Amino acid sequence: MRWDGQTVTADDVAPAKPALLPLAGLVRSVRTPEFAGITFHEVAARSVLNRVPPTSSMPFSWTINPFRGCSHACVYCFARKTHSYLDLDTGLDFDAQLVVKINAGDVLARELARPSWTREHVALGTNTDPYQRAEGRYRLMPGIITALTDSGTPFSILTKGTLLARDLPLLKAAAQSVTVGMGISLALVDPVLAESIEPGTPAPKARLALISRLREAGLPCGVMAMPILPWLTDGDESLDALFGALAAAGATGVSAGPLHLRPGSREWFMQWLAAHHPQLVPRYETLYRGGSYASKEYRDWLSGRIRVFRGKHGLAAGAGFFRNLAPAGNAEPASVPPTATPGAVQATLF
Repeated sequence: MRWDGQTVTADDVAPAKPALLPLAGLVRSVRTPEFAGITFHEVAARSVLNRVPPTSSMPFSWTINPFRGCSHACVYCFARKTHSYLDLDTGLDFDAQLVVKINAGDVLARELARPSWTREHVALGTNTDPYQRAEGRYRLMPGIITALTDSGTPFSILTKGTLLARDLPLLKAAAQSVTVGMGISLALVDPVLAESIEPGTPAPKARLALISRLREAGLPCGVMAMPILPWLTDGDESLDALFGALAAAGATGVSAGPLHLRPGSREWFMQWLAAHHPQLVPRYETLYRGGSYASKEYRDWLSGRIRVFRGKHGLAAGAGFFRNLAPAGNAEPASVPPTATPGAVQATLF
């Protein structure tokens, strides 16, 4: 992997401006030539296990996010709003001001060793990507995977990062003793559009190859084909190409649905849309005039097209990496009602 050998040393960092809001446990804020334009705010976390509110309908109770912010820079990312909690903006700061929990593995091991821990499922990748490019530098995931496995805790990972391939031996070993769910996020196969709308991610071709590698390693691999972009990736030709490529790569299931435009991501996405596809701005404003979700008519229409092409290519419904946890009859993401709470929506997404 191209990030192998990137380790943190005293020689390759330069002082950087502190975060706008003092961060609890801040050790240092640094920049390094390999990550031009990105500032890492390294923190010593007191806890890394995040409890999901009991009122949420997510099919899991715990999450881990070793990073805050994400250099994948996906214009549509629903998690952008979380950066405002740090007094950082949800646009460029989300992409370039990254908080790193440098002691995540050690802290997690201590938390999982508590007598009160009941080995509930833990989800990674539900907010920011654990295998974004910075993971090649900080190598947090091996310690996290090891801690979860050693404690007998089932877990799942959702990512766009091909760096995950580095940890395949560790994941194969983990799957011998705990339930491991693997999911790849891939909603378009057009490399030009991908470069524009998710510029920091591995190319679609590379993620398809990762799906195949996971399957060859004997691991199931579901796909989150979200978001489908109205008038950009929702046509029959685009959906046929996407589902055909996923089937050829060996995906064990696919969950798909339309773009959600929540506060924080909505403003950033609409700015991108105005710059690259200005003719679509009025159509999006009409489609999303009810709030964060496309109109019910559009969602119902898209759900039907998804079923057609998923069936054509013999793909199972649902990404599958929470199959043993989700309640029976879980709704297709495309039919999430506009009144759904964020927790309910994320339950469908992840």
